Amino acid sequence: MCGRFAITSSPEDLRAFFGYEELMEFPPRYNIAPTMPVPVVRTERRGGAAPGRHALLMRWGFVPGFVKDPKTYPLVFNARSESLFSKASFKHAMRRRRCLFMADAFYEWRHEAKGKPGRPYLLRRRDGDPLGFAGLWETWMGPNGEEVDTACIVTTAANGATSALHPRLPAIIERAQFNLWLDPDEEKTNEAYGLLHPPENDVLEFHEIGLAVNKVDHDAPDIQTRLSQKDRPEDVHPNKEPPEEPLQGSLF
Repeated sequence: MCGRFAITSSPEDLRAFFGYEELMEFPPRYNIAPTMPVPVVRTERRGGAAPGRHALLMRWGFVPGFVKDPKTYPLVFNARSESLFSKASFKHAMRRRRCLFMADAFYEWRHEAKGKPGRPYLLRRRDGDPLGFAGLWETWMGPNGEEVDTACIVTTAANGATSALHPRLPAIIERAQFNLWLDPDEEKTNEAYGLLHPPENDVLEFHEIGLAVNKVDHDAPDIQTRLSQKDRPEDVHPNKEPPEEPLQGSLF
């Protein structure tokens, strides 16, 4: 599962790393949650130009085209890689509408005992590069001509290093494989699917952080601070699940 992440690199650095054409200006965001607009990268043809990578904002919360009223559809911010071809919601997007979520870090909650609060951890690349999460996108079109671009993160099993925190991880696409993942050619679908596997154990590093990340409106650098042993709470009010999904930021 991936329910929170951060984008802290400069727009110039993200553009250079992901190779999209436009310069998308946005401030650092330390606590991005589902339903919020997020920048994603996809391959598309604009005008008469050859297909290229472009960045645009989409709602983090996937809505299939067959949904009549997105307000009544469950919030889908992750898609399990194992079910991409078996679920009607995802199978067409997997074949033709793949994208990349841009991130610098993400958060997972470790649950050690029933009734105890989840302990949040920050995870990021050990080499300091940004993260490219495998994603799927869909444009929902309403009966009155309205259109909303939506997307979700594809998850896979955790690797040996992170399995103690959570059994799932966002599927990380390496930079050298961006073209393959973003290629909308259906003939590349199975090859692209082969990229959805846990990263090697040395790709990610992680450390425990404080409970401030649980508050979706707390979007500041201090939530990423490593928690020291003396600051680790022994008994706090239970938060048995990861933070509640926000209702603000919805594009609907």
